[in-house]
Amino acid sequence: MRCFLLVPLIVLAKLVARLPQRLLLWLATLLSILLWPALGRRRRIARINLGLCYPELSPAERRRLLRANQSATMMGMLELMRAWYAPSSRLAGLADIEGIEHLRAALSRGQGVLLFGGHFTDSELAARLLGEALGRSPKLVVRVNNNACRERWFASARERVFGPTIAKRDTRHLLRALRSGEMVAYSADQNFSYQHAFVPFFGIQAATLVSTPKLVRSAGAVMLPFWFHRGSDGRYHLRIETVWPGWGEGDPAVSAAIYMRELEARVRKHPEQYLWMHRRFKTRPPGEPAFY
Repeated sequence: MRCFLLVPLIVLAKLVARLPQRLLLWLATLLSILLWPALGRRRRIARINLGLCYPELSPAERRRLLRANQSATMMGMLELMRAWYAPSSRLAGLADIEGIEHLRAALSRGQGVLLFGGHFTDSELAARLLGEALGRSPKLVVRVNNNACRERWFASARERVFGPTIAKRDTRHLLRALRSGEMVAYSADQNFSYQHAFVPFFGIQAATLVSTPKLVRSAGAVMLPFWFHRGSDGRYHLRIETVWPGWGEGDPAVSAAIYMRELEARVRKHPEQYLWMHRRFKTRPPGEPAFY
């Protein structure tokens, strides 16, 4: 892709970022219909995941959840534009935040904070809204895009809001940020084929990263769970908790299991807003067949 071809998309993204919330929700529903044929592969992955994780639902109920998830995913694309380009005035009053005092207390001590969450459709907008409330933005850990032009766009857009991003496997940069007293938004709920343990997620053994507690200890930082969702009224609800009992103590696999247990509880509250289009169960225990 020639980079200049992205210019109209960037202009469009800046316009979308300023739209009223109600109009964005309507546009997400429209896009989910128009792009239904183009998302066949991703929809198949989401269908498999929902079948594995919600066997108690009827086929009709899972189809409704799948449609709601695709609409939320489209909304997530629009929320990404809002996170990158919306002026602060457009975001004012959009979010309710619980537990922000836990974050302020850690930062006032000069500690780095790992804001530990999950891959929900509004992740980057939640980070932007938190930054607006605090007057300082968290850093982001992101996956580098394989397309050089898109990566240049994404990195530039994120940097203007969050500062330089941290690549997914760049542990050195992540440690440096935490040791410097930064807050870093981080999720480890995708499939990991390295440094992992198999722990239950919706009753399915899921390859889950086990190195997070060691990373937090090495940086002298604190882990604070960071959850968020969009309500039916279009407002965002952010919640910062204190560290889960037992997390970071003893066996790293136990900490990974606690993380998945807490994440599952959050996903069950708003299942349509989770990133079901990711192959979460791609890596299987020895002898188990592939799901995808």
